[in-house]
Amino acid sequence: MANRYKIRDNAGLYFVTFTIVGWVDLFVRRDYKDCLIDSLNYCVKEKVLRVHAYVLMTSHLHMIVSSAQGHDLVSTIRDFKKFTSKSLIRLIKAIPESRREWMLNKFSYEANRTQRGSDYILWKEGYHAKQIETNDFLDEKLDYIHNNPVEAGFVNVPEEYLYSSARNYAGKEAVMAIDLL
Repeated sequence: MANRYKIRDNAGLYFVTFTIVGWVDLFVRRDYKDCLIDSLNYCVKEKVLRVHAYVLMTSHLHMIVSSAQGHDLVSTIRDFKKFTSKSLIRLIKAIPESRREWMLNKFSYEANRTQRGSDYILWKEGYHAKQIETNDFLDEKLDYIHNNPVEAGFVNVPEEYLYSSARNYAGKEAVMAIDLL
């Protein structure tokens, strides 16, 4: 079953989900959200990641992504997760907030529990990639991504949510540029 959700075609279009271990609501502070968006923007510019849709929720990130021809999407995703993990841990340590010690203890516990060779584990292993091969599946995932904040009760309409590509598709100012489908 684990092989079912892997990227097999670097030229393909994929729906991916990255989840914080224990579903910790990390992305409730703008600093943490902006750190993740900055890292995505870097991957777009320097690693030729093509982000077609995204939504950053409190504990996870959904995206529809692809990679420019000749670039390795698997490596880009691996590097993105590794870099954001380290960057977010540094940011957590730097921002005085009531949950800081609890989050660091949780991420340290996960590293010790899984013995994956680091002091902290922030992201759950894997990213549950599903290749998008039909227009119906694409429409389903695009709607799912954009309606996630509505279903969570954060906003009334998708384009109101700042950390979502629904704003791009609605022609509104957004926190990052995307490749519209």
